[in-house]
Amino acid sequence: MNKPEQNISLNAAQTLAGFVTEFNLSAVPEEVIKRAKLCLLDAFGIGLASVNYEFAKKTAAGIHSIAGNGEFPVIGMPLRLPQRDAAHLNGTLIHGLDFDDTHGEAVVHTSASAAPTMLIAGLANQASGAEALSAFIIASECASRIGAGARGGFHEKGFHPTGVVGAFGSTLAAGYLAGLNEQQLCDAQGIVLSQAGGNMQFLDDGAWTKRNHPGWASFCAQTAVAMAKHGFFGPRDPYTGRYGLYPTHTKDGREVSVEKITRDLGDAWEMMNIAFKPYPACHMTHAYADAILALKKAHDLTVDDIEHITALVHEGEQSVICIPEENKLKPQNSYDAQFSVHYVIATTFLREKFGLAELEDEVISDPEILNLCAKVSFTDDPDSAYPGYFSGAIQLETRDGRTLEHREQINRGATENPLSDDDIKAKYYGNATLTISEQRADELLDIVMSIENESDLNRLSTALTL
Repeated sequence: MNKPEQNISLNAAQTLAGFVTEFNLSAVPEEVIKRAKLCLLDAFGIGLASVNYEFAKKTAAGIHSIAGNGEFPVIGMPLRLPQRDAAHLNGTLIHGLDFDDTHGEAVVHTSASAAPTMLIAGLANQASGAEALSAFIIASECASRIGAGARGGFHEKGFHPTGVVGAFGSTLAAGYLAGLNEQQLCDAQGIVLSQAGGNMQFLDDGAWTKRNHPGWASFCAQTAVAMAKHGFFGPRDPYTGRYGLYPTHTKDGREVSVEKITRDLGDAWEMMNIAFKPYPACHMTHAYADAILALKKAHDLTVDDIEHITALVHEGEQSVICIPEENKLKPQNSYDAQFSVHYVIATTFLREKFGLAELEDEVISDPEILNLCAKVSFTDDPDSAYPGYFSGAIQLETRDGRTLEHREQINRGATENPLSDDDIKAKYYGNATLTISEQRADELLDIVMSIENESDLNRLSTALTL
Protein backbone atom coordinates (compact mmCIF):
# COMPACT_ATOMS: atom_id res chain seq x y z
CA MET A 1 0.00 0.00 0.00
CA ASN A 2 1.41 3.38 -0.96
CA LYS A 3 1.89 6.14 1.56
CA PRO A 4 -0.73 8.89 1.26
CA GLU A 5 0.20 12.21 -0.28
CA GLN A 6 1.13 14.82 2.32
CA ASN A 7 -0.53 18.22 2.03
CA ILE A 8 0.10 19.52 5.50
CA SER A 9 2.16 22.45 6.71
CA LEU A 10 5.52 21.85 8.32
CA ASN A 11 4.95 20.34 11.78
CA ALA A 12 7.26 19.72 14.72
CA ALA A 13 8.33 16.28 13.54
CA GLN A 14 9.34 17.63 10.14
CA THR A 15 11.18 20.55 11.70
CA LEU A 16 13.15 18.23 13.97
CA ALA A 17 13.93 15.96 11.03
CA GLY A 18 15.32 18.94 9.12
CA PHE A 19 17.40 19.97 12.13
CA VAL A 20 18.96 16.49 12.23
CA THR A 21 19.75 16.18 8.53
CA GLU A 22 21.33 19.63 8.48
CA PHE A 23 23.21 19.21 11.77
CA ASN A 24 26.81 20.43 11.66
CA LEU A 25 28.97 20.10 14.76
CA SER A 26 31.21 22.95 13.61
CA ALA A 27 28.23 25.30 13.94
CA VAL A 28 27.61 24.35 17.58
CA PRO A 29 29.03 26.85 20.10
CA GLU A 30 32.09 25.67 21.99
CA GLU A 31 30.36 26.13 25.36
CA VAL A 32 27.61 23.73 24.23
CA ILE A 33 30.15 21.15 23.10
CA LYS A 34 32.03 21.40 26.39
CA ARG A 35 28.86 21.01 28.43
CA ALA A 36 27.82 18.00 26.35
CA LYS A 37 31.13 16.30 27.10
CA LEU A 38 30.73 16.99 30.81
CA CYS A 39 27.23 15.47 30.65
CA LEU A 40 28.70 12.37 29.00
CA LEU A 41 31.44 12.13 31.61
CA ASP A 42 28.90 12.45 34.43
CA ALA A 43 26.66 9.79 32.87
CA PHE A 44 29.44 7.27 32.37
CA GLY A 45 30.71 7.78 35.93
CA ILE A 46 27.27 7.04 37.34
CA GLY A 47 26.93 4.00 35.09
CA LEU A 48 30.20 2.65 36.46
CA ALA A 49 29.06 3.20 40.06
CA SER A 50 25.72 1.47 39.44
CA VAL A 51 27.20 -1.94 38.63
CA ASN A 52 27.88 -2.48 42.34
CA TYR A 53 24.17 -2.50 43.20
CA GLU A 54 21.67 -5.33 43.31
CA PHE A 55 19.35 -3.82 40.71
CA ALA A 56 22.19 -3.75 38.17
CA LYS A 57 23.10 -7.38 38.64
CA LYS A 58 19.49 -8.53 38.38
CA THR A 59 18.77 -6.35 35.37
CA ALA A 60 21.85 -7.72 33.61
CA ALA A 61 20.89 -11.31 34.46
CA GLY A 62 17.36 -10.84 33.18
CA ILE A 63 18.33 -9.16 29.93
CA HIS A 64 21.15 -11.61 29.25
CA SER A 65 18.86 -14.58 29.85
CA ILE A 66 16.58 -13.56 26.99
CA ALA A 67 19.02 -11.73 24.69
CA GLY A 68 22.04 -14.02 24.87
CA ASN A 69 25.56 -12.92 24.06
CA GLY A 70 26.34 -10.18 21.57
CA GLU A 71 29.02 -7.80 20.38
CA PHE A 72 28.10 -4.59 22.18
CA PRO A 73 29.62 -3.34 25.48
CA VAL A 74 28.01 -2.91 28.87
CA ILE A 75 29.37 -0.19 31.13
CA GLY A 76 31.47 -1.59 33.99
CA MET A 77 30.83 -5.24 33.13
CA PRO A 78 32.59 -7.96 31.13
CA LEU A 79 29.22 -8.77 29.54
CA ARG A 80 28.54 -8.22 25.83
CA LEU A 81 24.98 -8.10 24.49
CA PRO A 82 23.11 -7.61 21.21
CA GLN A 83 22.75 -4.01 20.07
CA ARG A 84 19.42 -2.93 21.54
CA ASP A 85 19.86 -4.98 24.72
CA ALA A 86 23.22 -3.36 25.44
CA ALA A 87 21.61 0.08 25.08
CA HIS A 88 18.77 -1.02 27.35
CA LEU A 89 21.12 -2.13 30.12
CA ASN A 90 23.47 0.85 29.77
CA GLY A 91 20.59 3.30 30.06
CA THR A 92 19.37 1.51 33.17
CA LEU A 93 22.83 1.77 34.73
CA ILE A 94 23.19 5.47 33.99
CA HIS A 95 19.80 6.28 35.50
CA GLY A 96 19.94 3.63 38.22
CA LEU A 97 21.17 5.81 41.08
CA ASP A 98 19.05 8.86 40.20
CA PHE A 99 22.25 10.86 40.18
CA ASP A 100 22.13 11.86 36.49
CA ASP A 101 21.55 15.25 34.91
CA THR A 102 18.13 16.82 34.34
CA HIS A 103 16.70 19.46 32.05
CA GLY A 104 14.63 21.44 34.54
CA GLU A 105 11.84 22.78 32.36
CA ALA A 106 11.40 19.44 30.60
CA VAL A 107 11.86 17.43 33.83
CA VAL A 108 13.79 14.92 31.71
CA HIS A 109 17.03 13.09 32.51
CA THR A 110 18.40 13.68 29.04
CA SER A 111 21.79 11.94 29.17
CA ALA A 112 20.42 8.66 30.52
CA SER A 113 18.96 7.79 27.12
CA ALA A 114 21.19 9.97 24.94
CA ALA A 115 24.46 8.44 26.16
CA PRO A 116 23.61 4.76 25.55
CA THR A 117 22.10 5.65 22.17
CA MET A 118 25.21 7.57 21.17
CA LEU A 119 27.50 4.73 22.31
CA ILE A 120 25.64 1.70 20.97
CA ALA A 121 24.11 3.15 17.81
CA GLY A 122 27.46 4.83 17.24
CA LEU A 123 29.31 1.52 17.40
CA ALA A 124 26.67 -0.18 15.23
CA ASN A 125 27.12 2.47 12.54
CA GLN A 126 30.90 2.75 12.90
CA ALA A 127 30.62 6.40 13.83
CA SER A 128 33.53 8.70 14.50
CA GLY A 129 33.81 10.48 17.82
CA ALA A 130 32.57 13.71 16.24
CA GLU A 131 29.53 11.95 14.78
CA ALA A 132 28.78 10.30 18.14
CA LEU A 133 29.07 13.63 19.96
CA SER A 134 26.74 15.17 17.38
CA ALA A 135 24.20 12.41 18.05
CA PHE A 136 24.42 13.00 21.79
CA ILE A 137 23.76 16.71 21.36
CA ILE A 138 20.85 15.99 18.99
CA ALA A 139 19.24 13.58 21.47
CA SER A 140 19.66 15.95 24.40
CA GLU A 141 18.46 19.01 22.50
CA CYS A 142 15.37 17.36 21.02
CA ALA A 143 14.32 15.56 24.20
CA SER A 144 14.70 18.76 26.22
CA ARG A 145 12.49 20.69 23.82
CA ILE A 146 9.81 18.00 23.52
CA GLY A 147 9.70 17.64 27.30
CA ALA A 148 9.52 21.40 27.89
CA GLY A 149 6.55 21.61 25.53
CA ALA A 150 4.44 19.58 27.97
CA ARG A 151 4.90 22.22 30.69
CA GLY A 152 5.00 19.58 33.42
CA GLY A 153 1.97 17.78 32.01
CA PHE A 154 3.50 14.32 31.63
CA HIS A 155 3.92 13.86 35.39
CA GLU A 156 0.36 15.02 35.97
CA LYS A 157 -0.95 12.21 33.76
CA GLY A 158 1.28 9.60 35.41
CA PHE A 159 3.98 9.35 32.73
CA HIS A 160 7.71 9.55 33.38
CA PRO A 161 9.00 11.96 30.72
CA THR A 162 12.55 10.60 30.87
CA GLY A 163 11.33 7.39 29.28
CA VAL A 164 8.59 8.79 27.07
CA VAL A 165 10.42 11.85 25.75
CA GLY A 166 13.82 10.19 25.78
CA ALA A 167 12.58 7.76 23.15
CA PHE A 168 11.98 10.61 20.69
CA GLY A 169 15.34 12.28 21.34
CA SER A 170 17.11 8.95 20.97
CA THR A 171 15.22 8.19 17.76
CA LEU A 172 16.46 11.39 16.17
CA ALA A 173 20.01 10.69 17.36
CA ALA A 174 20.03 7.08 16.20
CA GLY A 175 18.46 8.19 12.93
CA TYR A 176 21.28 10.68 12.45
CA LEU A 177 23.88 7.96 13.00
CA ALA A 178 22.06 5.60 10.63
CA GLY A 179 21.95 8.26 7.90
CA LEU A 180 18.17 8.53 7.68
CA ASN A 181 16.73 11.17 5.37
CA GLU A 182 14.03 13.63 6.46
CA GLN A 183 11.16 11.41 5.40
CA GLN A 184 12.59 8.41 7.24
CA LEU A 185 13.19 10.52 10.35
CA CYS A 186 9.54 11.58 10.28
CA ASP A 187 8.51 7.94 9.98
CA ALA A 188 10.80 6.98 12.87
CA GLN A 189 9.29 9.62 15.18
CA GLY A 190 5.83 8.37 14.32
CA ILE A 191 6.84 4.76 14.90
CA VAL A 192 8.37 5.40 18.30
CA LEU A 193 5.18 7.11 19.47
CA SER A 194 3.66 3.62 19.72
CA GLN A 195 6.69 2.23 21.56
CA ALA A 196 7.72 4.92 24.05
CA GLY A 197 6.76 4.36 27.67
CA GLY A 198 7.44 5.17 31.28
CA ASN A 199 4.92 4.98 34.11
CA MET A 200 5.09 6.72 37.50
CA GLN A 201 3.54 3.88 39.54
CA PHE A 202 6.98 3.14 41.03
CA LEU A 203 6.38 6.08 43.38
CA ASP A 204 3.91 4.08 45.47
CA ASP A 205 6.38 1.45 46.62
CA GLY A 206 9.88 2.36 45.46
CA ALA A 207 9.83 -0.20 42.64
CA TRP A 208 12.81 -0.44 40.31
CA THR A 209 10.96 0.28 37.06
CA LYS A 210 11.95 3.97 36.78
CA ARG A 211 15.58 2.94 36.44
CA ASN A 212 14.66 1.02 33.31
CA HIS A 213 12.89 3.82 31.44
CA PRO A 214 15.78 5.56 29.62
CA GLY A 215 17.30 2.23 28.60
CA TRP A 216 13.98 1.17 27.13
CA ALA A 217 13.79 4.55 25.37
CA SER A 218 17.08 3.81 23.62
CA PHE A 219 15.95 0.26 22.79
CA CYS A 220 12.72 1.54 21.22
CA ALA A 221 14.50 4.31 19.35
CA GLN A 222 16.88 1.95 17.62
CA THR A 223 13.96 -0.32 16.70
CA ALA A 224 12.02 2.59 15.21
CA VAL A 225 15.04 3.78 13.22
CA ALA A 226 15.68 0.33 11.73
CA MET A 227 12.02 0.03 10.72
CA ALA A 228 11.93 3.50 9.18
CA LYS A 229 15.15 2.86 7.27
CA HIS A 230 13.50 -0.13 5.65
CA GLY A 231 10.40 1.77 4.63
CA PHE A 232 7.94 1.31 7.51
CA PHE A 233 5.37 4.12 7.47
CA GLY A 234 4.83 6.02 10.72
CA PRO A 235 2.19 8.61 11.73
CA ARG A 236 2.95 12.08 10.42
CA ASP A 237 2.03 14.18 13.47
CA PRO A 238 3.31 12.30 16.52
CA TYR A 239 3.26 15.30 18.85
CA THR A 240 -0.01 17.18 18.30
CA GLY A 241 -2.10 14.81 16.23
CA ARG A 242 -5.48 13.62 17.47
CA TYR A 243 -3.80 10.76 19.40
CA GLY A 244 -0.33 12.28 19.47
CA LEU A 245 2.06 12.55 22.38
CA TYR A 246 0.66 15.70 23.98
CA PRO A 247 -3.07 14.90 23.65
CA THR A 248 -2.65 11.38 25.07
CA HIS A 249 0.13 11.85 27.62
CA THR A 250 -0.97 15.06 29.36
CA LYS A 251 -4.15 15.77 31.29
CA ASP A 252 -7.25 16.86 29.43
CA GLY A 253 -7.27 20.62 29.14
CA ARG A 254 -3.59 20.88 30.04
CA GLU A 255 -1.99 23.83 28.26
CA VAL A 256 1.02 22.67 26.25
CA SER A 257 3.43 24.69 24.13
CA VAL A 258 4.42 22.85 20.99
CA GLU A 259 6.27 26.00 19.92
CA LYS A 260 8.91 25.16 22.50
CA ILE A 261 10.00 22.27 20.31
CA THR A 262 10.94 24.42 17.35
CA ARG A 263 11.49 27.96 18.62
CA ASP A 264 15.08 29.08 17.90
CA LEU A 265 16.07 25.49 17.12
CA GLY A 266 19.75 25.47 16.22
CA ASP A 267 20.31 28.96 17.65
CA ALA A 268 19.33 28.69 21.32
CA TRP A 269 20.78 25.52 22.89
CA GLU A 270 18.87 23.71 25.61
CA MET A 271 22.05 21.80 26.46
CA MET A 272 23.00 24.88 28.48
CA ASN A 273 19.88 24.43 30.62
CA ILE A 274 20.71 20.88 31.68
CA ALA A 275 21.49 20.73 35.39
CA PHE A 276 24.01 18.45 37.07
CA LYS A 277 23.02 16.73 40.29
CA PRO A 278 25.00 17.30 43.48
CA TYR A 279 22.89 14.70 45.31
CA PRO A 280 21.77 11.15 44.33
CA ALA A 281 18.08 11.85 44.78
CA CYS A 282 15.16 13.21 42.81
CA HIS A 283 16.17 16.64 41.50
CA MET A 284 13.03 18.11 43.06
CA THR A 285 14.48 17.48 46.54
CA HIS A 286 17.90 19.10 46.11
CA ALA A 287 17.04 22.66 47.04
CA TYR A 288 15.61 21.39 50.33
CA ALA A 289 18.88 19.67 51.20
CA ASP A 290 20.77 22.91 50.59
CA ALA A 291 18.13 24.95 52.43
CA ILE A 292 18.23 22.83 55.58
CA LEU A 293 22.03 22.89 55.62
CA ALA A 294 21.96 26.68 55.28
CA LEU A 295 19.53 27.01 58.21
CA LYS A 296 21.54 24.64 60.39
CA LYS A 297 24.77 26.52 59.73
CA ALA A 298 23.30 30.02 60.03
CA HIS A 299 21.58 29.34 63.35
CA ASP A 300 23.86 26.67 64.81
CA LEU A 301 20.91 24.30 65.16
CA THR A 302 20.83 20.86 66.72
CA VAL A 303 18.09 18.29 66.32
CA ASP A 304 16.87 19.13 69.83
CA ASP A 305 16.13 22.67 68.68
CA ILE A 306 13.56 21.54 66.12
CA GLU A 307 9.85 21.60 66.81
CA HIS A 308 8.64 21.27 63.21
CA ILE A 309 9.83 21.67 59.61
CA THR A 310 7.57 22.68 56.74
CA ALA A 311 8.73 22.20 53.17
CA LEU A 312 7.15 24.60 50.67
CA VAL A 313 6.62 22.54 47.51
CA HIS A 314 5.10 23.41 44.15
CA GLU A 315 1.83 21.54 43.64
CA GLY A 316 3.20 19.94 40.48
CA GLU A 317 6.02 18.30 42.47
CA GLN A 318 4.00 17.08 45.44
CA SER A 319 2.83 13.84 43.83
CA VAL A 320 6.48 12.93 43.22
CA ILE A 321 8.29 13.85 46.45
CA CYS A 322 5.53 14.27 49.06
CA ILE A 323 2.78 11.72 48.33
CA PRO A 324 1.89 9.10 49.52
CA GLU A 325 3.13 10.62 52.74
CA GLU A 326 3.33 7.34 54.65
CA ASN A 327 6.03 6.18 52.21
CA LYS A 328 7.87 9.47 52.45
CA LEU A 329 7.89 9.49 56.26
CA LYS A 330 9.11 5.88 56.48
CA PRO A 331 10.88 4.92 53.24
CA GLN A 332 10.93 1.19 52.62
CA ASN A 333 13.96 1.22 50.33
CA SER A 334 16.46 3.52 48.65
CA TYR A 335 14.09 4.58 45.88
CA ASP A 336 11.45 5.57 48.38
CA ALA A 337 14.13 7.59 50.16
CA GLN A 338 15.35 9.31 46.99
CA PHE A 339 11.83 10.56 46.28
CA SER A 340 11.02 11.73 49.81
CA VAL A 341 11.48 15.39 50.65
CA HIS A 342 10.95 14.38 54.29
CA TYR A 343 13.83 11.91 54.24
CA VAL A 344 16.20 14.16 52.31
CA ILE A 345 15.64 17.04 54.73
CA ALA A 346 15.99 14.91 57.86
CA THR A 347 19.02 12.95 56.68
CA THR A 348 20.86 15.98 55.36
CA PHE A 349 20.28 17.85 58.61
CA LEU A 350 21.56 15.01 60.78
CA ARG A 351 24.47 13.82 58.61
CA GLU A 352 25.29 17.17 56.97
CA LYS A 353 25.58 15.47 53.58
CA PHE A 354 23.52 13.36 51.20
CA GLY A 355 25.42 10.84 49.12
CA LEU A 356 25.17 7.21 48.14
CA ALA A 357 26.03 6.19 51.72
CA GLU A 358 22.85 7.93 52.92
CA LEU A 359 20.81 5.46 50.86
CA GLU A 360 22.09 2.33 52.55
CA ASP A 361 19.52 0.24 54.45
CA GLU A 362 20.96 0.94 57.89
CA VAL A 363 20.67 4.70 57.31
CA ILE A 364 17.15 4.53 55.89
CA SER A 365 16.03 2.67 59.01
CA ASP A 366 17.96 4.89 61.47
CA PRO A 367 15.48 5.77 64.28
CA GLU A 368 16.94 9.26 64.70
CA ILE A 369 16.37 10.05 61.03
CA LEU A 370 12.85 8.63 61.10
CA ASN A 371 12.01 10.62 64.23
CA LEU A 372 13.06 13.80 62.46
CA CYS A 373 11.14 12.76 59.31
CA ALA A 374 8.02 12.68 61.45
CA LYS A 375 8.50 16.40 62.16
CA VAL A 376 8.50 17.30 58.46
CA SER A 377 5.35 18.26 56.55
CA PHE A 378 4.70 20.11 53.29
CA THR A 379 2.51 22.86 51.93
CA ASP A 380 2.02 24.68 48.63
CA ASP A 381 4.72 27.04 47.38
CA PRO A 382 3.19 29.82 45.26
CA ASP A 383 6.63 31.36 44.68
CA SER A 384 8.33 28.30 43.21
CA ALA A 385 10.10 28.62 39.85
CA TYR A 386 9.12 25.03 38.90
CA PRO A 387 9.30 23.68 36.22
CA GLY A 388 11.96 26.12 35.05
CA TYR A 389 13.97 25.36 38.17
CA PHE A 390 13.57 23.03 41.12
CA SER A 391 12.99 25.58 43.87
CA GLY A 392 12.85 24.69 47.53
CA ALA A 393 11.93 26.64 50.66
CA ILE A 394 11.82 25.61 54.32
CA GLN A 395 10.10 27.08 57.34
CA LEU A 396 11.57 25.72 60.59
CA GLU A 397 9.92 26.22 63.95
CA THR A 398 12.19 25.95 66.97
CA ARG A 399 11.23 24.77 70.44
CA ASP A 400 11.96 28.24 71.81
CA GLY A 401 9.34 29.80 69.52
CA ARG A 402 11.37 31.10 66.59
CA THR A 403 10.35 30.66 62.95
CA LEU A 404 13.35 30.42 60.64
CA GLU A 405 13.10 30.45 56.86
CA HIS A 406 15.38 29.80 53.91
CA ARG A 407 14.69 29.60 50.18
CA GLU A 408 16.79 28.17 47.36
CA GLN A 409 14.99 29.53 44.31
CA ILE A 410 17.38 28.07 41.73
CA ASN A 411 18.64 24.57 42.48
CA ARG A 412 22.38 24.10 42.69
CA GLY A 413 23.72 22.58 39.49
CA ALA A 414 21.46 24.61 37.20
CA THR A 415 23.06 27.04 34.75
CA GLU A 416 22.36 30.06 36.95
CA ASN A 417 23.66 28.27 40.07
CA PRO A 418 26.22 25.94 38.55
CA LEU A 419 28.51 23.26 39.75
CA SER A 420 32.02 24.05 38.62
CA ASP A 421 33.86 21.89 36.11
CA ASP A 422 36.00 20.68 39.00
CA ASP A 423 32.88 19.75 40.98
CA ILE A 424 31.57 17.69 38.07
CA LYS A 425 34.89 15.96 37.55
CA ALA A 426 35.23 15.23 41.27
CA LYS A 427 31.76 13.66 41.20
CA TYR A 428 32.81 11.60 38.18
CA TYR A 429 35.93 10.29 39.93
CA GLY A 430 33.98 9.51 43.08
CA ASN A 431 31.54 7.40 41.08
CA ALA A 432 33.84 5.83 38.49
CA THR A 433 36.48 4.69 40.96
CA LEU A 434 33.94 2.57 42.79
CA THR A 435 34.44 0.17 39.88
CA ILE A 436 37.61 1.07 37.96
CA SER A 437 41.06 2.27 38.99
CA GLU A 438 41.94 5.95 39.11
CA GLN A 439 44.29 5.39 36.17
CA ARG A 440 41.45 3.91 34.09
CA ALA A 441 39.22 6.78 35.18
CA ASP A 442 41.89 9.23 33.95
CA GLU A 443 42.00 7.47 30.58
CA LEU A 444 38.21 7.54 30.23
CA LEU A 445 38.07 11.23 31.14
CA ASP A 446 40.70 12.08 28.51
CA ILE A 447 38.79 10.16 25.82
CA VAL A 448 35.44 11.75 26.64
CA MET A 449 36.76 15.29 26.91
CA SER A 450 38.35 15.05 23.46
CA ILE A 451 35.89 12.63 21.88
CA GLU A 452 35.48 14.72 18.73
CA ASN A 453 39.06 13.74 17.84
CA GLU A 454 38.44 9.99 18.01
CA SER A 455 38.31 8.19 14.65
CA ASP A 456 35.85 5.65 16.10
CA LEU A 457 34.35 4.61 19.43
CA ASN A 458 36.59 1.61 20.09
CA ARG A 459 38.81 3.29 22.67
CA LEU A 460 35.74 4.63 24.48
CA SER A 461 34.14 1.19 24.48
CA THR A 462 37.29 -0.41 25.91
CA ALA A 463 37.67 2.25 28.60
CA LEU A 464 34.09 1.77 29.77
CA THR A 465 34.13 -2.00 30.14
CA LEU A 466 35.87 -4.64 32.23
